[in-house]
Amino acid sequence: NKFFKIKFKNNVLKGVASYHGLVKGFVKVVFKENDLSKIEKNDVLVMSMTFTNSVKVLTKVAAIITDEGGILSHAAIISREIKKPCIIGTKIATQVLKDGDFVEVDANKGIIKIIKRK
Repeated sequence: NKFFKIKFKNNVLKGVASYHGLVKGFVKVVFKENDLSKIEKNDVLVMSMTFTNSVKVLTKVAAIITDEGGILSHAAIISREIKKPCIIGTKIATQVLKDGDFVEVDANKGIIKIIKRK
């Protein structure tokens, strides 16, 4: 897929920064509400998009990454309220990132670097 190659090159994934910051942490990918129970303090949360019931875990994560969303999306608004680095609109984060990957989230530039694969 041509788009996939453009958005993910050299272990770097791009999106739109909705709240600034630079953090490193281990990825946890959440596909459904039941997956929220696996989130631990300082994980990097990766979701297609956040949902209302995810708010309770968003306060304990190091950063938020979503496939979807714009600057007025739920993830963008909540990240600004709780002051957590957040990159939205990656399109492919849930496909590329896996539980246990160690990443650097540079929400100042809208870039996620995979430092080490699980």
